[in-house]
Amino acid sequence: MAKKTKTLGVNLPVPQNRDDAAAAIRQIGEKNREIARIEANMNDRLAVIKEESEVLAAPLKDDVVGLTEGLKVWAEANRAALTNGGKVKSADLGTGKINWRLRPAKVTLREVEKIIERLKALGKQKFLRTKEEVNKEAMLDAPDEARMIAGVSIGSEGEDFVVEPFEAEIS
Repeated sequence: MAKKTKTLGVNLPVPQNRDDAAAAIRQIGEKNREIARIEANMNDRLAVIKEESEVLAAPLKDDVVGLTEGLKVWAEANRAALTNGGKVKSADLGTGKINWRLRPAKVTLREVEKIIERLKALGKQKFLRTKEEVNKEAMLDAPDEARMIAGVSIGSEGEDFVVEPFEAEIS
């Protein structure tokens, strides 16, 4: 039995001539501008709500910082008792837990090129990494040769249909 396929565009308004196509582009432009106005209005309202919320939350955030710092001072003074002599990293106080976490070590580099030169001069190759990767740009420059390699395929560049309604900008 033959496979049935739906024809794309059956229920779509398809222009019947050049004038209809020009009118469709005009309508697309009008609708895109209306969408932009709606988005701008939404963002204006969101900005007001965000600013109001930040003003209301600011004193609460300050209170949280103050309470946290005070709790930290108390916890540090009582750390041995809270952590059973350092055997545990947290303490349950009934209304919540406090805990101490070690942050992982991190490496910060400034002037990387100079560091690489110094490492090479000192023979510290273990601190250097060589990265190999496939050069896709070179393959696109020589697609026939690249296709001969197992596992490599060069896809079509494709084609996009783009509608650009005329819009003038205010200067």
